[in-house]
Amino acid sequence: MPEPEAVLTEVDGRTLKLTNLSKVLYPMVGFTKAQIIEYYARIAPVMLPHIENRGITFKRWPNGVTTQPFFEKRCPSHRPEWQETCLGPGDRVGGIHYCVLNETASLVWAANLAALEIHSPMARCGDIESPTLLVFDLDPGEPATIIECGQVALLIRAVLETVGLEAWAKTSGSKGMQLYVPLNTPHTHRHASDFALAVAQLLEKQHPKAVTSTMAKKERPNKVFIDWSQNSHHKTTIAPYSLRGKDRPSVSTPISWDEVSNCADGEHLHFEAGDVLERVDEFGDLFADTATLEQSLPAANE
Repeated sequence: MPEPEAVLTEVDGRTLKLTNLSKVLYPMVGFTKAQIIEYYARIAPVMLPHIENRGITFKRWPNGVTTQPFFEKRCPSHRPEWQETCLGPGDRVGGIHYCVLNETASLVWAANLAALEIHSPMARCGDIESPTLLVFDLDPGEPATIIECGQVALLIRAVLETVGLEAWAKTSGSKGMQLYVPLNTPHTHRHASDFALAVAQLLEKQHPKAVTSTMAKKERPNKVFIDWSQNSHHKTTIAPYSLRGKDRPSVSTPISWDEVSNCADGEHLHFEAGDVLERVDEFGDLFADTATLEQSLPAANE
């Protein structure tokens, strides 16, 4: 029997079969697979520069966000013949081939797999040992919230400014916030991790009641954990503009430093798919400079 609701569509010259378009993947708000695909198709022009030429990990919810998801690092064997892959770090056994999302058709194909979340590494294909970005992943321990993350983000920004570095912020789309420091010059993952750890430890020493650099769960209540380990070569972070598999179709959303300041003063930041499309129409890509700005971390012995 034919697959229900299977339709053929063309995206920039690529023919795709889309299935189960009316299937509700966010039951709380009735957000369907068709709406997910539409979101990724429309956000592609600003999202692709931040994920292109990187080995992507999918987090998939084929039966909706109220069911158990699974991560998929290895690019599926049933991928279209035009779908690109690249060798990435994989796991302890060795490297594997990840999907590379370099075009709108690839994002639409991934959305049709119910790959709601797109996770991206700091390094590009072909040079997986040289990160182009450094990330601080700010994770609030209850009862701390994104408001405390905003406060810590401002502290990190102040430290970065003392060594001449600029950073850009985005919501995680979940509870926290991330700061990205564009590098786009030769660095190692070890250098990036060591620098991020040094900043985290400095702020932990200066603000011991608000910040922790320790992964132990017992250290986190009412503090913001600055996760420096996301800079390891095998780690990925939720990509800018990715949906999240939460009750509602929230998005990891680039934000301005004014918005970070407002958040630190008590304004909760939460953006869903429709909000983000409107923001892009109004503000463009607030993360654009992270793809090209060249910066260098202080030497490891400084």
